[in-house]
Amino acid sequence: MKKTAVVILNWNGRSMLERFMPSVIANSQNADIIVADNGSTDDSVSFMQQHFPQVRLLLFDRNYGFAGGYNKALAQVEADYYVLLNSDVECTPGWIEPVVDMMEAQPDIAVAQPKLLMYDKKDTFEYAGGAGGFIDNFGYPFCRGRLFNTLEQDHGQYDDPCDIFWATGAAMFVRATVWKQLGGLDADFFAHMEEIDFCWRVHNAGHRVAYCPQSVLYHVGGGTLPKSNPFKTQLNFRNNLSMLYKNLPRNRHFRVLFLRMLLDDVAALKFLLEGHSGEYKAVRKAHDEYAAWMPELRRKRETINPKAVPCVYQGWLLIEYYLLGRRTFSALRGRFSRQ
Repeated sequence: MKKTAVVILNWNGRSMLERFMPSVIANSQNADIIVADNGSTDDSVSFMQQHFPQVRLLLFDRNYGFAGGYNKALAQVEADYYVLLNSDVECTPGWIEPVVDMMEAQPDIAVAQPKLLMYDKKDTFEYAGGAGGFIDNFGYPFCRGRLFNTLEQDHGQYDDPCDIFWATGAAMFVRATVWKQLGGLDADFFAHMEEIDFCWRVHNAGHRVAYCPQSVLYHVGGGTLPKSNPFKTQLNFRNNLSMLYKNLPRNRHFRVLFLRMLLDDVAALKFLLEGHSGEYKAVRKAHDEYAAWMPELRRKRETINPKAVPCVYQGWLLIEYYLLGRRTFSALRGRFSRQ
């Protein structure tokens, strides 16, 4: 058994496997490499068997989503460190060792991520993770290097290792003992926000999440669902509310959720006025599903026992970004602290 296992979850991603698996194999010599197939209907499995027989395959009977798929996969993997790696990521030489070395030297770090740059524009931070993720007071996620849809060029401005609030699911290193302790990802989420929810639970359990700039990866992004997609909108709105309900400390619980529901209604109205009726219906459906989930969310919240956690941005990102024109992480004027 090797110390690190790189696990790629695949669903109908044959073209991505063909394109990026060579870089994974060439640059991950000190790790086990596993592809977990989430019930693909294309020729992903036969392609892997023919062209990369050295890679271990785990075959599932259907698509369990990102969260459920990884839970099933990692239950069958033995390693000290798991790496959840998207199939559309180009790996670079020595990308694993700096992150594992950092986690070995600091045992309270349970989750970490590399620097994530765009595959097609390698001097620019990638949307899914940039240089580490954060959230603001009202649960809006953002990254060093990415605020909403604004991406920064990488000039070395975020080359300092630091604690972060969440690590990207596109390339997330996780200490196996903590993964098992917390029960993995929340499979009910299916996809989107599950890694932020998991990292929040990591903080609630007293562990740290960190960013390691000495490791660099290039990510295509958006390989499963297009950017404008009602199903993606539904998942994001539903899962964000569910994540907040599960993890917010008691003194912020009602206020933040009440405001977020109102802001979601504003977003839904904006979709409708812009002629995006599918997106409008997706927000409405997300709220309906969130309400239906309430009994189960209460149960999960009780097991988490939420508390104040670090690396929360003490500001309102919507106002700074849209009204004050602060479009880069370094332009933000609030502080990051425990909340």
